[in-house]
Amino acid sequence: MFESKQDKTRQGMLSVSIKDLGVLDAAYMPFVENGGLFIPTPRNYELDDEVSILLALMDEPTRLPVAGRVVWITPAGAQNQRTQGIGVQFSDKNSPVRKRIEELLAALGTRERRSHTL
Repeated sequence: MFESKQDKTRQGMLSVSIKDLGVLDAAYMPFVENGGLFIPTPRNYELDDEVSILLALMDEPTRLPVAGRVVWITPAGAQNQRTQGIGVQFSDKNSPVRKRIEELLAALGTRERRSHTL
């Protein structure tokens, strides 16, 4: 399950909840410097927009704050029925969020990935 909603109280803040390893695997962008996540959203963004995310992973009780910038845009009506959304590059080179995502995904082992982006 992947939930994304904009927090109306803080402009640019996205609340994202990923509760499934397959969904996390499809959303994670390891090919982006510092790592990143694809976030489905109907909202329009531009490349280099700064974004703040509160990320809930699996059943972990703590939401992780993540700062980043938009490096990928999939527009509405994209070919191959791709999901509309943005790819957000993590700002922190040594992001604990990136480390946690990679720890969780290690359980999947090596296999062909199905991605929202590439």
